Amino acid sequence: MKLALLADLHANIEALDACIAHARGQGATGFVVLGDLVGYGADPGAVIERVRGLGDALHAIVQGNHDSAAAGQPELMNDEAAFAIAWTAARLTPAQRDYLAGLPLKVKDPDVTWVHASALEPAAFTYVSSAAEARASLDAADTPYVFCGHVHDPALYYTGGDGRFTAFTPTAGVAIPVGVHRRWLSIVGSCGQPRDGRTGAWYALFDHTRAKLTYYRVAYDVEAAASKIRAAGLPERFALQIEGHL
Repeated sequence: MKLALLADLHANIEALDACIAHARGQGATGFVVLGDLVGYGADPGAVIERVRGLGDALHAIVQGNHDSAAAGQPELMNDEAAFAIAWTAARLTPAQRDYLAGLPLKVKDPDVTWVHASALEPAAFTYVSSAAEARASLDAADTPYVFCGHVHDPALYYTGGDGRFTAFTPTAGVAIPVGVHRRWLSIVGSCGQPRDGRTGAWYALFDHTRAKLTYYRVAYDVEAAASKIRAAGLPERFALQIEGHL
């Protein structure tokens, strides 16, 4: 089974559509959405409906901190992010807000945990930015695999032969063997708001049957997405981010 793993979509419908099409071209038979469908971008309702429209192909979905905030829960955010959440909440239908509010913080399969941030305290939305934090998340999950988002740049942590955790920076398009003889925590990268000064959307393809993980960087219509952010009156930084200027 090949699962396309999407995180931090951030209301970028152009990026989401490009990743879905690319993943299907790579043989994806299911999708996992690792939170933050909304926030920052100009198409929150369209992104929610596209995800809901995946139907039975949506294997799992979890709630991110921006989803929680847009659904009305208090979340600590900087002024620009809080402005975007207020803008977003005003444009969602009651059904769309209810959908975000009802998402689980964590989903667990027999050997995989799906979560937006750390599995240690999913409701705290703690960033996983070090090998120690990856270990804490994996220990709490108690599964060989943890897949998450929240940190917008892709990363991979795994246990070495000596049991120590090692950080690995994946290369787009290169398959990585991820056998269950080790433990793995994968941050799949942001679909809608990458923060590495380049254009394009990140997602990862997990071939569960063959135990291989491939990160992909997908081109999309950045100009259209950025233009809509500016036309909506959202902070300029969110447009500059996807244009690769920051």
